[in-house]
Amino acid sequence: MQQIFRMLMKLFQRARLEKPGQVDPRAAEFTLSLLVAMYDRSGTGYVKTRSAAAALISLSGDTLLAKYRAFFQFYSVPDGKETLITRSALRSLLTDLNQIPAIVGEGCALSCVEIAIRDCFHGVLNAAIVEEKFLSWLRSEPAVLLWLPTCYRLSATEMVSHQARCR
Repeated sequence: MQQIFRMLMKLFQRARLEKPGQVDPRAAEFTLSLLVAMYDRSGTGYVKTRSAAAALISLSGDTLLAKYRAFFQFYSVPDGKETLITRSALRSLLTDLNQIPAIVGEGCALSCVEIAIRDCFHGVLNAAIVEEKFLSWLRSEPAVLLWLPTCYRLSATEMVSHQARCR
């Protein structure tokens, strides 16, 4: 957790330089507390870097496609000329991402994850899939991750301003 905290400190220091006055000085502490609540419920003092990265990616202000590509990058494995994501890696990703809505009591059961994996690998004979198949499945907005595009759309419209007046 110390390693993650140091990384968060650097991340938020850079964010404070880019957006002065908009980043709380305790942002790294708050973020680490959130990550611990999501990924260290048994109090081991250990949070997987990959799980923390998945949470930070999903909560970032980046585009959905950039988030999806980053997920693939963090959870895939090289296989010769290609990089692939296996069922096991997809299960890890979905389980990690499911901790985000679960922290507010909105997570789904483990069966949702298994259904999503079956859906993603539908018609696939190999043990793993390429990035394009993974991205195509995510663009279909699987139920297990429906919160992610919804949150993205909400944050994308936060700064929209209409010059309309009501009577």
